[in-house]
Amino acid sequence: MPTAEDLDLAGAEPQTTRERITRFLARTPVHIFLIGMGLFWMTPTFGLLVTSFRPAAENTESGWWTVFTAPRQLTLEPYKEILDNEGLVQALLNTVYITIPTAVLLVLIASAAAYAFAWIDFRGREVTFLFVVALLVVPLQMALIPAARLFGEAGLFGTVWAAIIFHIAFGLPFAIFLLRNFFIGLPHELLEAARIDGASEWAIFRRIVLPLGMPAIASLLIFQFLWTWNDLLVGLVFTSGEASPITVFIREQLRQFGANLDVIAPAAFLSMIVPLIVFFAFQRYFVQGLLAGSVK
Repeated sequence: MPTAEDLDLAGAEPQTTRERITRFLARTPVHIFLIGMGLFWMTPTFGLLVTSFRPAAENTESGWWTVFTAPRQLTLEPYKEILDNEGLVQALLNTVYITIPTAVLLVLIASAAAYAFAWIDFRGREVTFLFVVALLVVPLQMALIPAARLFGEAGLFGTVWAAIIFHIAFGLPFAIFLLRNFFIGLPHELLEAARIDGASEWAIFRRIVLPLGMPAIASLLIFQFLWTWNDLLVGLVFTSGEASPITVFIREQLRQFGANLDVIAPAAFLSMIVPLIVFFAFQRYFVQGLLAGSVK
């Protein structure tokens, strides 16, 4: 028969009403603080959402918070107008064309390189890995002009491929570093058993390492997707015209029309809703990837 002391050690719930009330009151301030911080953090996003459904005249005359007293001012007309804008639709497609290939290719290349650094013994492995880690401190801005000249000579400047290649090049050091540290924590005996059974390095990588490393790979995929989708600098430098992503399109609206919120607000919310959907859809894998290294 377990004693009361054993139940306390096992983390049992309080047995009396008084203890339950005391525990609830002790946690209430923390819950209120967290809820308040969450609402404060979400206020700009909610304001952008409301603004995107208001006509231009309403945005000029009053703030978005007036919707609580006059909800009839909300309309779908701003979205209808902006979706008829061929420039915005093309910019959204360009963002997809840049983001998805970048994220997928980077994960594939980084996974193979990380496996080599973790489990394949070759000459100069440690020195090469230190060189990859050293590339993490290289600022992005240092390579803009040299890369622009290189892309210009190759005929890629101003295209989506220039942005894709640049994103992959500067995302690889971190991706390799992250995945290598995860792969090296996999059971050594499992890989040796596969080699003894005659499995090739490619088979081990594809059938063992990739499935076991899926939490870290999924986390990296989400990170890279968000970084690339929200990027402005690389798109601004290496793309132009019909190849520009949505961030550059929004910037052009700011430069040309100033406070034209009936265009900027719907475009900004459309560009923000896709990363949010991706994050919440794969949140489980993201959390697993973050916590995986802490228990090894």
